[in-house]
Amino acid sequence: MFKKFSRLGQAFMLPISILPVAGLLLGIGGALSNPNAVAQFPLLQQDWLQVIFSVMNGAGGAVFNNIALIFSIGVAVGLADSDKGTAGLSGGVAYLVYTATISSLLQLFSAKDATIDTGVLGALVIGYVVSVLHNKYRRIELPAYLGFFGGSRFIPIISSLVAIVIGSIFYIIWPPVQNLLVTLGEAIATMGSFGSFLYGFFLRLTGAVGLHHTIYPMFWYTSLGGAEEVAGKTIQGAQNIFFAQLADPNHTGLFTYGTRFFAGRFATMMFGLPAACLAMYHAIPKVNRKANGSFYFSSALTSFLTGITEPIEFSFLFVAPWLYVIHAFLDGMSFFVADLLSIRIGNSFSGGVIDFLLFGVLQGNDKTNWLLVIPVGLVWASLYYVVFRFLISKFKVAVPGMALSEEGATQRAPKANSTLTETSRDIIEALGGEANIEHVTACATRLRVSLADSQRVDKESLKAIGATAVLDVDNGVQAVYGGKAILYSQEINDILGKEE
Repeated sequence: MFKKFSRLGQAFMLPISILPVAGLLLGIGGALSNPNAVAQFPLLQQDWLQVIFSVMNGAGGAVFNNIALIFSIGVAVGLADSDKGTAGLSGGVAYLVYTATISSLLQLFSAKDATIDTGVLGALVIGYVVSVLHNKYRRIELPAYLGFFGGSRFIPIISSLVAIVIGSIFYIIWPPVQNLLVTLGEAIATMGSFGSFLYGFFLRLTGAVGLHHTIYPMFWYTSLGGAEEVAGKTIQGAQNIFFAQLADPNHTGLFTYGTRFFAGRFATMMFGLPAACLAMYHAIPKVNRKANGSFYFSSALTSFLTGITEPIEFSFLFVAPWLYVIHAFLDGMSFFVADLLSIRIGNSFSGGVIDFLLFGVLQGNDKTNWLLVIPVGLVWASLYYVVFRFLISKFKVAVPGMALSEEGATQRAPKANSTLTETSRDIIEALGGEANIEHVTACATRLRVSLADSQRVDKESLKAIGATAVLDVDNGVQAVYGGKAILYSQEINDILGKEE
């Protein structure tokens, strides 16, 4: 079971690594091409600028709009024993069949406007089931007249059939879940500041599996977010009201109270989560910080600039769901405090510094109380840092870089002027030769090797080649090579003629 979760964590790292760059593209492009932002700031109205921002928005959106599909492929690949390409293809096909099944059932048996969005949760189920089918049936032998469909060709077929069953099950069980969230949203709208806390808490909690889309539109675009008269027209929905007031040159005083459904984001996204990144970076062994520092920095920057938090949240969500619940509670409290302090900053779609500047600072403190975000944010940064540093260190939460090497190991350089191939061949020899190696793979910084005989490994030679540490595991070893681990893994498998 531990090995399964370890491999699952590795599977998540590939799609997670895509998110920081995609988040920056989506956040910057989306905020600066938003029609309301463009109308407010003439500098943004240059055609060539809007082309750039629109392309950035579309490029980043392509990743986030398909994040469930990406995760279904990643999980299938990560948990496949071999022939990972077939597993990935099967995972992608199965997810498409799964969503098409739900869509078809909705058209046949539900109201025209009915929707079901299972988000990442459905993707994880599909990816896991496909990996089980793949590992069990990838070498199946069918009767001669069906022989063409045997072996690995059977996997996308059986996966698609099973995906139809899974889609049918979710069609039955998921609407009550969505209806419960709608009922919860209606209750939250009547609870004042405590409702603001619940909104932030449940929005973050459901965001873990992509269900936040069920909650926030009710407040942003319907009467649950308020109804006010702006420039002689009655407007409903918190974001609709905010942008109407933004466009009204005669508006004075604070923006709509409905901004309580936005204002709590800024303390978490601009201050809290970047501080959590720093806490995680400081919590991992020093020997691993260089290899993992770019991930934490880019994730913190993405959250700060754009308010897109998935890159960092996904790094601890699956290994410590309880920590994510604590994060959701802290985020809920930020909405509660922002409500109490009458912080009235709106946003386009998120809570990073771009929206903070456009819809907070540049609108004036008399309309937004944006100055209060700074002291609240500093408190939130301290709170997140202390909580995350303590809990991750105490419970050794397996965030990226936590358990990949022995603390205090010293880096040794490979032989001078060695090529990747030469170094990889040296590693093979230190592992006892080609005949002793059964399977080689890698995670972020660790080369994982299954061996016929672990006693034949020359650990000192591995360290002389550049390993910071060599750890004994069941039927093999793990050698820490930092960011080069994946390169060595690929090259060794090429030399041995094996699949990674």
